[in-house]
Amino acid sequence: MLNSFSAWAESKSAWLTLSMSSALLIVTALYFQHIMDLQPCIKCIYQRTAVFGILVSSLMPLIWQHSITRLLGFIGWGVASIWGFLIAHEHVDILFAANPFFVVCDIIPNFPAFMPLHEWLPAVFGATGDCSENSWQFLDMGMAQWMRIIFGMYAVTWLIMLISRLAIARKI
Repeated sequence: MLNSFSAWAESKSAWLTLSMSSALLIVTALYFQHIMDLQPCIKCIYQRTAVFGILVSSLMPLIWQHSITRLLGFIGWGVASIWGFLIAHEHVDILFAANPFFVVCDIIPNFPAFMPLHEWLPAVFGATGDCSENSWQFLDMGMAQWMRIIFGMYAVTWLIMLISRLAIARKI
C-alpha cells in the first residue's frame, strides 16, 4: 500500500487532486462569505490563508515535476495543513470557551508587513466577522469544527505520503 502512495506522489494526479480540493474549499468559503453573507472572522481568514498555502504548494509540483518542486510542495503542504489545523482547533476552543469574556480575537489580520493580504484583497482576506459567531451548522458541527476535520485529513494524508516517499523511495 505504501508503494502505491509513494508512486502516486510523483504523479500529477496527486497534486491535481490536492490543488482541486483546496481550490474547491476556497470557492466554498467565498460562497459562504459573499452569497450566504456569513462574514469571516480573523481565525477564518487565517484558515483561508492556510488553504491558499496548500493550493500554492500543490501547484508547484503540478506545473513542473521535479524533486525540488516536489520537496517545496511537501514542505508547504505540511506547514499549511498543520498550521490550519492548529488555527481551527484554537477557533473551536474560542467557540466553546467556558467564559467567553476572557476569549480574545484580533480584529485586524496580522499578516507580514511585506504582504498585507487584507489590504490587497479585502474581499478575500478582510476579517469582518466575530470569532464567537457559530451560526452555520452541518451535521451538528460548525464551520470551525469542519475545518479542523478537513485540516486534520490534509495533515494525515501529508504524513502518509511523506512516510511512503521516505520509506519506499528514500526520497521526496
